[in-house]
Amino acid sequence: MRMLFTLVIFCLLAPVTFGQNQATSGAASNLPTEILWDRYGVPHVYGRSIPEMYYAFGWAQMHNHANLLLKLYGQARGRAAEYWGIDYLATDKQVHLFNLPETARQNYAKQDPEYKSYLDAFVKGINAYAQAHPEVIDPARKRVLPITPTDVLAHSTRIICLEFLAAGDIYNALQPMNAGSNAYAIGPAKSASKNALLMANPHLPWSDFYLFFEAHLTAPGFQAYGASLVGQPVLNIAFNNKLGWTHTVNTIDASDRYELTLKNNGYLLDGVVQPFTHRKVTLKIRQADGTFLTQPTEFLSSKQGPIAGEKNGKAYAIRIAGLENAFLDAQYHKMALAQNFKEFETALKMLQNPMFNVIYADQEGNIFYLFNGNVPKRSEGDWAFWKRTLDGSSSKYLWTQYHTYDDLPKLLNPKTGFVQNANDPPWSSTYPAALQADKFPAYLSPQEMRLRPQRAINLIKSDAAITFQELVAYKLNTGLEAADRILDDLLAAVKQYPDPVAIRAVPVLQKWDKTTDAQSKGAVLFVRWLNKLGRNPFQTPWDPAHSLTTPDGLQDPKKAVALFARAALEVETDYGALDVAWGEVYRFRMGNYNLPGNGGPDQFGAFRVIQFAPTPTDGNKSFATGGDSYVAITEFGPKVKAQVLLSYGNATQPGSKHLGDQLLLLSQKKLRPALLEKTDVLKNLEKREQLYMQTKQPGR
Repeated sequence: MRMLFTLVIFCLLAPVTFGQNQATSGAASNLPTEILWDRYGVPHVYGRSIPEMYYAFGWAQMHNHANLLLKLYGQARGRAAEYWGIDYLATDKQVHLFNLPETARQNYAKQDPEYKSYLDAFVKGINAYAQAHPEVIDPARKRVLPITPTDVLAHSTRIICLEFLAAGDIYNALQPMNAGSNAYAIGPAKSASKNALLMANPHLPWSDFYLFFEAHLTAPGFQAYGASLVGQPVLNIAFNNKLGWTHTVNTIDASDRYELTLKNNGYLLDGVVQPFTHRKVTLKIRQADGTFLTQPTEFLSSKQGPIAGEKNGKAYAIRIAGLENAFLDAQYHKMALAQNFKEFETALKMLQNPMFNVIYADQEGNIFYLFNGNVPKRSEGDWAFWKRTLDGSSSKYLWTQYHTYDDLPKLLNPKTGFVQNANDPPWSSTYPAALQADKFPAYLSPQEMRLRPQRAINLIKSDAAITFQELVAYKLNTGLEAADRILDDLLAAVKQYPDPVAIRAVPVLQKWDKTTDAQSKGAVLFVRWLNKLGRNPFQTPWDPAHSLTTPDGLQDPKKAVALFARAALEVETDYGALDVAWGEVYRFRMGNYNLPGNGGPDQFGAFRVIQFAPTPTDGNKSFATGGDSYVAITEFGPKVKAQVLLSYGNATQPGSKHLGDQLLLLSQKKLRPALLEKTDVLKNLEKREQLYMQTKQPGR
């Protein structure tokens, strides 16, 4: 076996500041490539070159997430059932349905030699770690080794296109948990320091491919701090010394589901029978005794796209925009490399990311919002029309082109001094509105504004001089917009329709501070009541002319009181008191941690979104399963400063002390300083590694 020489050093070398020396000085290339691991398990990578930096990035992801990483790449390869059994057969079929392995092979061949060297280095780092530390990896996960660059490219496409962009169309249902985010960019006109501020805050489930990995990457000519979804070879949300960006899931419809009429072993298109394209794949399924069951599988495809299923004589095809994109990761690298808005926008114009809003700020004071993605050019119809299952028998609904970058909604330095997004359409990206829906195709995005984006704007719209710490406080705000909207209506309804139980419960809500802080008493009762009201309890629906104050009022006050009384009885039965504290019921639990929770449901207008799942066997308590994931608040002054948090910790490997080690800060509503200077990293050092990149990739 080829020996990998990896030296782990625990002594301290002479401190070097990353911004001044490592990122820009040619002398830095004389230093060994190393990873400085801080006390929260964040790798600070100092590469002799950009390829060696990405080599260390691959090594670092394996260090903290080896078992998860290998599982995800096995799934992206479409052979997970062969490695781990029938539970993975469904994902294998999906991967082959959209032909991801072959597309990844083609896309790898298209890479520019420079970026290909970075991707190759990342993969070498993954395999080198597995070779050096086989004892820490689940033996079953080792079956997927060695990893190849095409595995990484297929993984990126699977997650972005299939699991984020097109999940609703593929599964013909909403995702099990909505993916969302918050973001602010504050310009000099609204910043107390006159420096631009950026807040990144994705909300995703706390498991599997949704997990983020926080890292700090530095090499001659490159430095960036941020987070990537586990398995991605680049930082997806990041900032450098000059600029930064974040993403939110946008209201883009870039995938469509077509209903095809079957006839004569084909399907009808404009009255003519078209043949399906057939592709056969033999899948292997590992059995409990280690033997394999083979399953020949045939995949059909139409001009609309792959056939995801058949029902009642109809076939259903899925067409996904951007599935063919080859340069997503290369674009992210260029975004992190950019030193000004012009360079950053040049990277964005590649349009390799098929979805996600971009919210941006920089040291020059620019702020920017982009409704990013591969938006299909469509012949007719509005947003609601294209969200339905489409008539696949007519070619007029078969799109073949995308809108250009210039066509997309965007805002650069609006007079309002800020841009925001909380998964709302682009029309509310600032306030008062600067983008008008009637200037864009009706199918581009809906006209709506839910409670969370309303709260996002209401929190900051009247603050003419936002400080860094105020922006932190806005991010950590646990209030419920729904409480501001209808709590007074509930109290008035109880007076109008007095109920003994409701009357007894009213004082709890009268004393409540309308937040979901851990110590808040009244939030449990209020949310229990809201959950009973149904999806549309309001008397006044949302009105674009009053976008920040509607919906409002109770549609049926008498019914609302009856449901409130029922909610009060349930809370009293479950917890022994009507004024039980939020943090007693809603908890942060992971590894050895079990702490009082804070934050609330998105649908009720919480800006600090935490999704909790009930566990009746645990005393009717609920535990966090998603929501606030990675937070980064950055000020782009002469010297960049940032505070960050990765809610669930930066590792999933069994035995890692970083599994859940940031939950205490989450429970305390605190962030931690991002360690940007090497001197600060060394003061918070947990471990130091020096790495030597292999010149050859291990064979399969």
